Amino acid sequence: MESKGKKILIADDEPDILEIIQYNLVKEGYEVATAKDGDEALVKAKSMRPDLIILDIMMPKKSGIEVCEVLRSQQAFKDTLIIFLTALNDETNHIKGLEMGADDYVTKPISPKVLISRVNALFRRTSKEPEGKALRIENLTIDPDKFEVTVNDKDITLAKKEFELLYLLASRPGRVFLRNEILNQVWGNDVIVGDRTIDVHIRKVRQKLDLDCITTIKGVGYKFDL
Repeated sequence: MESKGKKILIADDEPDILEIIQYNLVKEGYEVATAKDGDEALVKAKSMRPDLIILDIMMPKKSGIEVCEVLRSQQAFKDTLIIFLTALNDETNHIKGLEMGADDYVTKPISPKVLISRVNALFRRTSKEPEGKALRIENLTIDPDKFEVTVNDKDITLAKKEFELLYLLASRPGRVFLRNEILNQVWGNDVIVGDRTIDVHIRKVRQKLDLDCITTIKGVGYKFDL
């Protein structure tokens, strides 16, 4: 069961939304805490160490995107799942959220059933650790047991989806992975994400590794070739 022992923090400045999300997640079996603004979300995240954080983008004091950026800069939260809640339908905010390291987003008005489905789906996906041995390709090492990546013996911090994406591509150097294949293997059929999600994560991996190792095959997909 996905909810067993899992802790979730919800941050939103609308009391009604906090109440309905908390009620439904507790009913599902999760341990839930709430925060009414970005500053409180950071304080509670550091004390609670939740497995998943649901962040409203438009919050007082600090926006959800600012909170996400702060958390993702810290090693302790690199594997914490983050879902954005947004009433904004423009693609720019969704992409910005993904660039900051969010795992998914849900638009308002919120359907509790849809949100719970997305939460459960994320936990199902992350419970499946990458299988296989450590990969050592020239000056790059990828260790799936420890979720560690090093370049020239320097540790590189990747979010979980970034790690899974890199490991998938690097597991078959030279092989072209189709976009739909990457979506299915890294995010799974349960999580609703678009093609831009791959682009955002590929860009983040490239920036963090600072290596010319992932090639875009226009209109097809990506391949790893160091």
